[in-house]
Amino acid sequence: MKASSSVLSILSMFLLLSISLAASDSAFDNFLQCLPKHSHLSNPIADAIYTPNNSYFQSLYQLRANNLRILSSATSKPLAILTALHESHAQATVVCAKLHGLQIRIRSGGHDYEGLSYTSDVPFVILDLFNLRSIQIDMTSETAWVQAGATTGELYYQIAEKSKVHGFPSGVCTTLGIGGHFSGGGYGPLMRKYGLSIDNVIDAQLIDANGRILNRKTMGEDVFWAIRGGGGTSFGIILSWKIKLVRVPAKVTVFNVQRTLDQGATDLAYRWQQVAPKLPKDLFLRLEPAPITGTVNGNKTIQVSFIGHFLGQTGRLIQLMNANFPELGLQQSDCKEMSWVESTLFWAGFPNGTSIDILLDTVQDDRVFYKTKSDYYKKVIPKEGLETLWKVLMDIEDIFIQLNPYGGRMEEISESETAFAHRAGNLFKVQYTVLWSESDGGIGAAERYIEMSRRLYSAMAPYASSNPREAFLNYRDLDIGSNESNNTDFAVAKVYGAKYFKNNFLRLANVKAMVDPDNFFKNEQSIPPLPMPSH
Repeated sequence: MKASSSVLSILSMFLLLSISLAASDSAFDNFLQCLPKHSHLSNPIADAIYTPNNSYFQSLYQLRANNLRILSSATSKPLAILTALHESHAQATVVCAKLHGLQIRIRSGGHDYEGLSYTSDVPFVILDLFNLRSIQIDMTSETAWVQAGATTGELYYQIAEKSKVHGFPSGVCTTLGIGGHFSGGGYGPLMRKYGLSIDNVIDAQLIDANGRILNRKTMGEDVFWAIRGGGGTSFGIILSWKIKLVRVPAKVTVFNVQRTLDQGATDLAYRWQQVAPKLPKDLFLRLEPAPITGTVNGNKTIQVSFIGHFLGQTGRLIQLMNANFPELGLQQSDCKEMSWVESTLFWAGFPNGTSIDILLDTVQDDRVFYKTKSDYYKKVIPKEGLETLWKVLMDIEDIFIQLNPYGGRMEEISESETAFAHRAGNLFKVQYTVLWSESDGGIGAAERYIEMSRRLYSAMAPYASSNPREAFLNYRDLDIGSNESNNTDFAVAKVYGAKYFKNNFLRLANVKAMVDPDNFFKNEQSIPPLPMPSH
């Protein structure tokens, strides 16, 4: 009897699965038939549709899947990839996916640290925006319209083509897609002078859940507030941003001074925390500790890099450093003067003398497996805390850490000005990235490396922000809380929402209820509609 009931149970499960797959196939067929009906005849959508039957599908899927940890562990692939060649293709994708019950994942550069722009556990399609990459710069108004599929590198290159004394505050990595990068905040070496990318955005184009293209005026100030720091993919599809360019000098100065523990790195790192957030706005000084093998006895040690960017020339920089951080002992020989656009290559890690044409490379070649976490620090880490950090770094070895100073413009902007809430009161933000390659075990080693990242995160808990322990949306981390692919539980979302958005979360949920009440746009860490109060 037991055997027959278990057979019946298995058959029932198989039948349900078959019905589900058949329904999914039917929905997908209807979706494909729907697309041409909702896109412009002058811009046929057929050329933008790639299904698994297409020989380019697999390479297209992988090309902008930045994290090999996610790519190698994905259990399901999209039913199709739509490489929108025209805005109407993105509109049609929204209308037809909603009509036929498919989920959309939106990808502009593929740098989502947890791969939410190209994976899901339910039937889904990827809307790939890399073809929508135009950049239109108007030097008269010092503004530009930048489409979501353009990269940070392309933006820097095109600004430099127009002007030697303009730039834009944005990320260090040059292959970031503008759509996602800006919507989470967007920061880089100009943040202490000019704030984040979103602090210099003055308009946007957004496709809503009904497939309409809205601008700042038609979406309204609440939605425009939300997409600047709240992550665009909860509210719609960012098509483009209008940005205000910023002024930079014809020459900027950069440096990278390195000190080991034997050279007083701990004392210098301790002092950096007190100095870096209070330096003049024109000076950004990042700290990067890394485990290395000592040159004398071959033992492990820590080397701390003090990486600086100054909107000015060497002479003035030396004066400022001698007045504010003489302990570092910055010398003229440590400094390199260059144009602002050349400094973007310095920050991206390209060798000195590299042609700026490399900014036009839109796909990252050297992909690895990685897991990233983030923290905000409101108090100086004591020296014993730094020593704890050094020890864990030497234990892990395969790790990349950045401490990015706040202060300057970042503390002048209210935390409610945009959805990005991490403003005054922070000394610095930290990124912890554990990374490995195929030779280190590939996907089979993921569990071990993820555990290492959690151990480091736990070790720094006594010193980081708390209640909530804040996190940066663009360094997405599912460890801090996540929902299922197709179900956004509000109680769960409140947990990660408080960490990413602090007190702005409830306003974001309220905006979501206004613009997407049916929660069409969702992922594992999206913002749900604010529930209606029960009577």
